Amino acid sequence: MIVTADGVEALNYFFGEDSNSGCLVDDLPVVVLLDLHLPKVDGLEVLRRMRANEKTKVVPVVVLTSSNEQKDIINSYGFGANSFIRKPVKFSEFAEAIEQLELYWVVFNLTAPNGTSTG
Repeated sequence: MIVTADGVEALNYFFGEDSNSGCLVDDLPVVVLLDLHLPKVDGLEVLRRMRANEKTKVVPVVVLTSSNEQKDIINSYGFGANSFIRKPVKFSEFAEAIEQLELYWVVFNLTAPNGTSTG
């Protein structure tokens, strides 16, 4: 599991800085859990850049956020999120939600091989 503290770190992980190219295609995550309210660069911008890049455009992204705003739901799906889930307030419910997400996205869901083009 890779955890980044903010949007800049997430983008650097995927795409690198300057002459760096970021993570290898084989090291891409099975699924990205993305909060919209990231410091420095927000989650929608991270999602937009992921979908604009050939390397990350098919990586499943689940927006997992405290927002329940219709505009955030619409924008998330508009930028290519695969799912939008509102974070439960209670920790026990949050832990259960993460367990269910793992079960679906890691065990049951079939994904395109890393680096596979959709177009």
